[in-house]
Order: sequence, then C-alpha cells, then structure tokens
Amino acid sequence: MSGSSKEDRGAEPTSSASEQPAAQRKSDDRDLVARIRRDLLDGYDEELELEIEDRAVDEALLSLDVNGHEHSDRLSYFKHLFRLQRELVKLQDWVQHTGEKVVILFEGRDAAGKGGAIKRITQRLNPRVCRVVALPAPNDRERTQWYFQRYVPHLPAAGEIVLFDRSWYNRAGVERVMGFCTENEVEEFFRSVPEFERMLVRSGIRLIKYWFSISDEEQHLRFLGRIHDPLKQWKLSPMDLESRRRWEDYTRAKELMLERTHIPEAPWWVVAADDKKRARLNCIQHLLDHFDYQEVQRTEVRLPERERHADYSRQPVPPEMFVPERF
Repeated sequence: MSGSSKEDRGAEPTSSASEQPAAQRKSDDRDLVARIRRDLLDGYDEELELEIEDRAVDEALLSLDVNGHEHSDRLSYFKHLFRLQRELVKLQDWVQHTGEKVVILFEGRDAAGKGGAIKRITQRLNPRVCRVVALPAPNDRERTQWYFQRYVPHLPAAGEIVLFDRSWYNRAGVERVMGFCTENEVEEFFRSVPEFERMLVRSGIRLIKYWFSISDEEQHLRFLGRIHDPLKQWKLSPMDLESRRRWEDYTRAKELMLERTHIPEAPWWVVAADDKKRARLNCIQHLLDHFDYQEVQRTEVRLPERERHADYSRQPVPPEMFVPERF
C-alpha cells in the first residue's frame, strides 16, 4: 500500500510573497483568516454539542451570530453529528447485549484531529462500556517487556469497546523517527504486528484501524493556533514541535507502516482530516458501517414513588459549608 495523498507529497513549492500579485496575497490572507475563524468556531461548537439536544439544534444555532452560509454549514454538522451519536448509542447497547469485543485504533500526525473524533464518539456513551486508552511513554520496566505487553491489559472483555488514542504503532512512528528504538526493533515489530493482530481477530476481537491524514499546510496552521491560544497551548509539547521539523521523516515512516501492516484481517482506513468536522462525521459513519447492529429493546422504565416517613426530618446544612454564589 503506497501513499500518494497531498499529505505524503508535502507542501508544493510556492513563489515568495514578494513575487505574488497583491490580489493573490489578499486572497491568501482572507483564506487564512477564514480558516482560523472556523477553527475558533469549532471550539465553541464543542460546548454546544454537550449542552443542546437534537430537538433544540435549530433554536440554538439561530441564536449564534453567524452569517447565512456559516449557519447552514454548522446546522448541517450538528444534525448529522447528533444522528450519528444516536446510532453510536444503539451500537453500544448492541455490543453490550451481544458480548462483542471491539478495538479501534486512532493514529495520525500531531494535530490531525484524532482526539476530536474520539471525543465525539465517546461523548454520549457509557464509560463503563466504551473507554479510551492513551498510554504515556513506557517506563524503565516496560521498556524491557515484550513490546505489546503493556497494551494487552487494556484489551476489551465481552461487551466492551476500547478506543486507543495512539497504540502499539508508536513503534513504527514516533519511536522510530525520534530514535527511541533501533531499526532491528522496528523490523521485529513489522514481523510481529500482523501475527499479533491476527491473534486478536481470531480471539473474537473486532479490530479497526484509522489513520487521520492532514496536509503539511493544515498542520502548520493548527500548530500556530495552539501556540497563540492559551487554552490550547497544553496540547503542544516539545515532541510535537520536533515532529513538525521532521515532517518528511514521519511521512516515510507512515508510508512504510501502512505498506507493512495493511492486512486483510485488520486493514488501515485513511480519514481525510483537513476539515475537522467532515473528518469526524465520515469516521463515525464508517465505524458504524462495520457492524450489522440492531436496536436493543429496553424494558420500560417506571420511576417509583418516593417513600415518605413521619419520623424523618431533613437536617439543615450549616451556611459556612456552602460554596459562595459568585455567579
């Protein structure tokens, strides 16, 4: 499997700003401002996603200070997102009811949007059924273990969905590019990972692997957004900055990873991720399409009457125990 996307090719050569016509520079500036605005709106929309229900989408968006085109696009996004999230709840119930075991891997460059997609998938699901695994760098003991050993305890039991925010493919990506492992260890990984994943599939685990693909230009823009937004600066680590410098090294590593680990039992799926919202919707729909799930019928829930006893009296809470009401 070879890469040929815009991401793989990197940025195309461009003339310097002084050589570009003034009209072209103005157009580029307007495009940059529009893209930064879309990124800011995406952060605001995340709060709305958590607060509003499907039936209130139109009313909520009508109150936003946006022009007609933006309103239409955002309304469409919300409607699709909520519809897909309702289906994810049905999938969750079906997985729990049938005892399925599901593993979903999310890989991609820094700032590719993996976390945003994971957040929208899990936003309305039961954390006891669907959980996210994001392991830190291995400690001294873990570095001496079988490479896959620290991932195995996080695999699902029956009726569980596990989403890996980065996975054992760290070895083929960041560890290799940053020199945290030897080329012999990388080669052993490539020999082992197809068999490891075939074992998982034979054991009854549904294994789905996503690579979030963004262009050189888009990653550059998102990194600038993180640098200049105090609420996002925590997302930018020294490793992220170094990965930006080594764009081409990561491209070569990614191409080899896809070529060596794209197997019939667990193929890679590439998500075009320059547009965050479309990437989320496309990924969720594709994930749902993997399963022939059915809506699980629930027994009717009836709220019982509260018991009241004559000998019970509620004790007053001392005023000094209350949180001050400053808002």
